[in-house]
Amino acid sequence: MITIKTAEDIKKLKAGGRILSLVLDDLSQMAKPGVSLLDLEKRAEKLIQQKGAKPAFKGYQGYPAILCTSVNEEVVHCPPTSRKLKTGDILSIDCGVQYQGLYTDSARTIAIGSINDAARNLLNITATSLHLAMHYIKEGNTIGDIGAAIQEYVEFHDLFVVKSLVGHGVGYKVHEDPKIPNYGKAKTGPLLKAGMVICVEPMVNIGTSEIKFHTDGWRVTTKDKSLSAHFEHTILVKENGAEIITK
Repeated sequence: MITIKTAEDIKKLKAGGRILSLVLDDLSQMAKPGVSLLDLEKRAEKLIQQKGAKPAFKGYQGYPAILCTSVNEEVVHCPPTSRKLKTGDILSIDCGVQYQGLYTDSARTIAIGSINDAARNLLNITATSLHLAMHYIKEGNTIGDIGAAIQEYVEFHDLFVVKSLVGHGVGYKVHEDPKIPNYGKAKTGPLLKAGMVICVEPMVNIGTSEIKFHTDGWRVTTKDKSLSAHFEHTILVKENGAEIITK
């Protein structure tokens, strides 16, 4: 069931979104060569607690960590380990918080030191596809309009959207209806209505759209081990446009 948030809900979501954005800003600055993924996890735990929020992912469907920290060919859902970042890596940091009972979710992929041109292009195209999708998020448009905009832009640049994983509604739960694919046909799917809160999260690969689910039950990587990038915002649908809550 697709939910419509109240004015009071939206006020709380915006406050939670600001907290989450500040946490991701801090972690992005911290993520440098020699820093371990567990270092980032510990920092996230401290920051979220200091800001009066709770981590959204830890314990959700059994997930063991606060962050998803996906490096290079890892797409999503990778629990932090003692692995240390090195120059040339790309790192996706995905985090959610619960604040005053409501959930927000956001991710970004960052460069660790100097990265090559192919990796830099991947990050730029993936981030831009999310910003382009914003133009189609308003009351009266459809979920298909969002996916079509992302897919068209990504494929024009000879990259590949992941089709086996999708964005989602958010707010009362970590994951709500509707599903938000990063591909599709314009003017199809559920209608967008003011008050809906959704997570749009393009996941883009260099080599293929195909992914591999690992036996630990969490890690997802590209099937061909090519690089993958992931950007996500929690977004409020409005009558005449959209508002990013997690910035």
